Amino acid sequence: MKTASLIIALVLGQGACAQDSDVVRGKELYLENCATCHGVNLDGQGPMAGVMTLKPTNLTRLQAENQGEFPLLRVVKRIDGRDPLVSHGSPMPVYGDFFEGNDTALKTATGQPVMTSGAVADLVAYLKEVQQ
Repeated sequence: MKTASLIIALVLGQGACAQDSDVVRGKELYLENCATCHGVNLDGQGPMAGVMTLKPTNLTRLQAENQGEFPLLRVVKRIDGRDPLVSHGSPMPVYGDFFEGNDTALKTATGQPVMTSGAVADLVAYLKEVQQ
């Protein structure tokens, strides 16, 4: 039922969209939940990086390492757990339900809508902002 309501809201233009994402909130969420592994500077050099089997990605290079296009779909799926990483020991994020709810739609470069939570949309907005 929640999915049907969300689809109706999006069709009617009442759903949240990418432009509603909050870069400042995304940075706060990043520092609270991601910097331990990925580092305060998003360079993959967080305090936990040394004990991880697979080292964290430099998150400032996502666009540069993807032919100049921010890999929105891949990033969303990694954060919200649809594309889990074994190195995290469980789907990322390990914070469980924290990143769920407040559904929003982001659009890829081709215009494909990607459904995710408001918190993930804010994180993605921040990550897009810090690309080199």
